[in-house]
Amino acid sequence: MLTSPTTRVLQPADLDDALEVLDREPVANAFVTARVLDAGLDPARLGGEMWGWYRRGRLGALCYAGANLVPVCAGPGAVRAFAERALLHGRQCSSIVGPAEATAELWSQLRPCWGPARELRPRQPLMATGEPPAGITSDPLVRPVRRNEMELVLPAAVAMFTEEVGVSPLAAADGGLAYQARLADTVGRGHCFVRVEDGRVVFKAEIGAVTPGVCQLQGVWTAPGHRGRGLATAGLATVVRHALAHTAPVVSLYVNDFNAPALAVYRRLGFREVGALMSVLF
Repeated sequence: MLTSPTTRVLQPADLDDALEVLDREPVANAFVTARVLDAGLDPARLGGEMWGWYRRGRLGALCYAGANLVPVCAGPGAVRAFAERALLHGRQCSSIVGPAEATAELWSQLRPCWGPARELRPRQPLMATGEPPAGITSDPLVRPVRRNEMELVLPAAVAMFTEEVGVSPLAAADGGLAYQARLADTVGRGHCFVRVEDGRVVFKAEIGAVTPGVCQLQGVWTAPGHRGRGLATAGLATVVRHALAHTAPVVSLYVNDFNAPALAVYRRLGFREVGALMSVLF
């Protein structure tokens, strides 16, 4: 039995132990949990490695190392070990994202070699609800995107991503192919919702990560010329009700703490803060 802390790349046989760690914080870990449930721990299918931190022979923390670097249930000792491993391999991710405290400590150890970041978002409230929005009427025109409507939704998705992240997904080394594949998968699952006016998407939202206990909203966007009309509130009421009825018993999301209008909408819909994440963008 291992008696001192150590890290290693997890293998498919470690799946049950990994899921046990992920289940400790189901809302905060929704993104990683969904990836693991879909792909297991085989790096080729997972899109990256899953590092495990062991103490006294027991798996205590994880770190997903793919396009994102994501610490999971990581205390100070695990963060130090993950930072050492990340420094050894060099930066291969486009962002670091995870619970605010662990991510801040991880970044402080990586910054001397990996910095500067393009942007830091030190506190992003993590919010959740298990109840349909009270007193808010759903938008009957918000509907799932059909499989043959990729050309309709892609411009809105690209605009949302560019506004949120600061760079276009089409500027990636692959010309945006991976982004379009992810969007097509979301559409194919019936998890991309839009309101269309005059042949253009004016509101969009997606159900991203899905686990048995929680699903996570992402890609919420209203066309600039249509903001201030309540489209996001009514549109999200539609999506939240659909998600609670058909996808998971809890709906979550995270938002930048400086985005006061979005925070007001989410609180109106019944979302409550249950934690905080941090993002480091390269």
